[in-house]
Amino acid sequence: MKNTIVKRAAGALVMALSLTFAAANLQAQKNDELREARDEAKDAARVLNTMMKKPDDFIPRELLQKAEAIAVFPGVVKGAFIVGGRGGDGVVARRTADGWSVPVFYNMGGASFGAQIGVEKTDYILLFMNEGALRELLDDKLEFGGELSFAAGPVGRTAGASTNLTLDSGILTWSMSKGAFVGASLKGAYIEPDDNANRAVYGMAGKALIENPAQAKMTGLPREITSFTQTVASYAGNKRMAQK
Repeated sequence: MKNTIVKRAAGALVMALSLTFAAANLQAQKNDELREARDEAKDAARVLNTMMKKPDDFIPRELLQKAEAIAVFPGVVKGAFIVGGRGGDGVVARRTADGWSVPVFYNMGGASFGAQIGVEKTDYILLFMNEGALRELLDDKLEFGGELSFAAGPVGRTAGASTNLTLDSGILTWSMSKGAFVGASLKGAYIEPDDNANRAVYGMAGKALIENPAQAKMTGLPREITSFTQTVASYAGNKRMAQK
């Protein structure tokens, strides 16, 4: 009887220790996700600031002010020799009736084909210009190709006012790289929610955050995350500019 009690006590102790270690491991993973999320949001704000400080040869502010959502992917790694690949993380914010949403975390991946050679990091900005493009974000994976309407965005101080790209293409894309890389097209790429990061920060999946931004947790968010939303609003405004 005594041996049975000892065995049961030992078993209970082992179980308790296992649960404690499991909880500690889960908390450590969450802390890692939170740290990476802060870094991603901070890098995304830096990229947007850098690009918007080049008004003569980069994104027309008029397009930002008309956009329904904006995605920023800093430092996407591309490596290619005939067949290329991409990998990186970024954030997406959408315009709401009350202003811009908190950043929702996304991954970028995919392959590209063609006469390519090299390895480099590229910063991407994507503008979602209409409701149809915004609906694409509600898919589990948004793939650039097929029937999806996307195009390279125009550059220059007045380029946005002189094009119909907001009507003809649902998604406009820009990139900035150091060094030369041939074939830097988004065709063949995809983006999808990084739900490990989204749940760590907000306790919600990315699709739910994009669909219902008002449900996102707003209290206690790291400064780097709220700063991204403020950076977007400083360039794109809270109210949508009327389409021409």
